[in-house]
Amino acid sequence: MGENQQPTPFRPDRIRVSHDEREAVVERLNTAAAEGRLDFAELEARLDLALNARTYADLAPLTADLPSETPVEPLVVKGGMSGAARTGRWRVPARITVYGGMGSVKLDFTQTQCRLPEIVMEVHGQTGGVTIIIPDGWVAETADMEPGLGGFRDKTTSERLPGTPRIRLAGDGGTGGVVIRHPNSWERRMQRRGGG
Repeated sequence: MGENQQPTPFRPDRIRVSHDEREAVVERLNTAAAEGRLDFAELEARLDLALNARTYADLAPLTADLPSETPVEPLVVKGGMSGAARTGRWRVPARITVYGGMGSVKLDFTQTQCRLPEIVMEVHGQTGGVTIIIPDGWVAETADMEPGLGGFRDKTTSERLPGTPRIRLAGDGGTGGVVIRHPNSWERRMQRRGGG
């Protein structure tokens, strides 16, 4: 070092970020989109930047205009003894945990207005089993599902339409099994009639 050179000041914003820190920002952006704070184009652009961020300086601007984060609890749906269902129009959060219980659970996303790019679901078929119905154009990522005794069946297509979510499933089929599928012909007919 020459006489007049000062040591480079420490810059915390230049520290490299971890995978978990990137994921935390991705989750915060998804939540902001679910709350209507970001439109889909903004969300996609920010998600791309978050996933490619190297330093805190790259990550900080992506959430700077969002309110301070409050922990978002996942939606928990339990089949219990008599079963449970989410159908029609309902608000879809970024995280859902499902227990089939003894009575079974049915989650029908076909009439929801969902702008999230990704929904993370922890699913346990237990005794009653779980059925998940997603619209055409939505895709499911199911590599983390264990079949259990009841099995796991993915009857969805891999064709994702722009602006639609990816459902990431993890969990087990239990003894009742877990099925994820698109609407069947009867359900499609009911939707067209407006009776779904």
